[in-house]
Amino acid sequence: MKVIALLVVGTSALISGSFGKPQFPEQEKDPKFWNTWAQRTLKNALTLQKFNTNRAKNLVFFLGDGMGVPTVTAARILKGQLNGQSGEETQLEMDKFPFVSLAKTYNTNAQVPDSAGTATAYLCGVKANEGTVGVSAAATRTQCNTTRGNEVTSILRWASDTGMSVGIVTTTRVNHATPSAAYAHSVDRDWYSDNEMPAEALKNGCKDIARQLFDNIPNIAVILGGGRKYMFPKNTSDVEYPGVAKHNGTRNDGRNLVQEWIDGKKAKKGHYVWNKKQLLSLNPNNVEYLLGLFEPADMTYNLERNTDTDPSLPEMVEVAIKILRKNPKGFFLLVEGGRIDHGHHEGKAKQALHEAVEMDKAISLAGLMTSVHDTLTVVTADHSHMFNFGGYTGRGNPMFGLAPMLSDIDQKPFTSIIYGNGPGYKLVNGGRENVSTVDYQENNYQAQAAVPLTMETHGGEDVAVFAKGPMAHLLHGVYEQNYIPHAMAYASCIGENREHCSGRSAALRPVLSSAAALLTVTRLLC
Repeated sequence: MKVIALLVVGTSALISGSFGKPQFPEQEKDPKFWNTWAQRTLKNALTLQKFNTNRAKNLVFFLGDGMGVPTVTAARILKGQLNGQSGEETQLEMDKFPFVSLAKTYNTNAQVPDSAGTATAYLCGVKANEGTVGVSAAATRTQCNTTRGNEVTSILRWASDTGMSVGIVTTTRVNHATPSAAYAHSVDRDWYSDNEMPAEALKNGCKDIARQLFDNIPNIAVILGGGRKYMFPKNTSDVEYPGVAKHNGTRNDGRNLVQEWIDGKKAKKGHYVWNKKQLLSLNPNNVEYLLGLFEPADMTYNLERNTDTDPSLPEMVEVAIKILRKNPKGFFLLVEGGRIDHGHHEGKAKQALHEAVEMDKAISLAGLMTSVHDTLTVVTADHSHMFNFGGYTGRGNPMFGLAPMLSDIDQKPFTSIIYGNGPGYKLVNGGRENVSTVDYQENNYQAQAAVPLTMETHGGEDVAVFAKGPMAHLLHGVYEQNYIPHAMAYASCIGENREHCSGRSAALRPVLSSAAALLTVTRLLC
């Protein structure tokens, strides 16, 4: 009876809330509120019957690493709650995009993928093996001799080859899995510098990823993120953390890649920065090339960021666009909210979701700085995580709060957020930890997990793809993840599909009806 009573109380809380106070706005009781909202949504949908078939002068690609659909939903609620709302009715910036589809994320050799193989798919247009970047599935992880002849190029390269300015912004290190697929060809995502490579690979001529960042595509106009230590000779003291051994340079070849970059860009208005003050003091009109490395490895979580020394993701994106948009031929910008993934791996949902909200701010800013008439913006994830939330929580329940009931098995409370596996699995006196005895709203609290693992794992479900701007309607339905860069390239007249662009600039063809447009595009792509 006790358990039944608790369930009844929990269910009634959905309607009446704590102390009998409604947990939803009074206007929501009126059917007119919902009908008016739905009609407004319908009118917006009807405007999409005429597609935007302009050529995409600019391409902006936002990648939320590990940002599966549950993360998107939770970030939406958190965003609203941070603004004093209940959260569920809030819109993320990506929610406002007119076209949403699903991408299948598996790697060629993995049902549940990693960030390297997926990055090769959504940047290079080819599915690949887990752990490899910028090479086809014919390459084998860690086997250097399978690299040559199996390299595949990225949409960043395609854009650069046609004269567009290109840039990379990430909250991870700039030679991490996601950004590295844009420029590198490596059979091992962990070959950050030559220090992490086996002797045999070096002997066989394979290059570390940091070196490839500067060698493979020398004209990347903007590179912003972390990863400083991989650019400097071994044991070189870090400029920001002098004397801290783990932050020292790692390179065994003695090369100072940063200084080499500076020397090569001296006559080309190139600037190297390593802190927020230096970055924000730049006049973008006087900058043609920018290299910003703000941490020895990954950048810190936004909740822990030193706001005086480290720039935020929106701040980096703003500077990047101001530099890139000067090119009359347009630009391609890859932006990664990379630490969403890290927060989930560590079971730290609060860190992960705040990273997702921060990326939402960057998406909003990019939208203000560009136009849907000539800029195709795509937001997606590489993969999901074993993260979810539930427990019949009431409207407006704190995102990091408790479910409104006790377990009917062990009679203990539980948080709404939970992981399928990970470091949050804890036993106390032979039973599940009582979360009421700990601070479950603390920034680094590790949410409870069903299966004990040192690091939580990725999830295997499809990820959402949000698109707006020219030819955004090409990203519809359910498709393989490697389709994404092909659609983007088609919209921008780069890569393989250029026949439809000859002699045209602003528009690819007259605006067609939705059915005719889809049929035409399908034929062209087949």
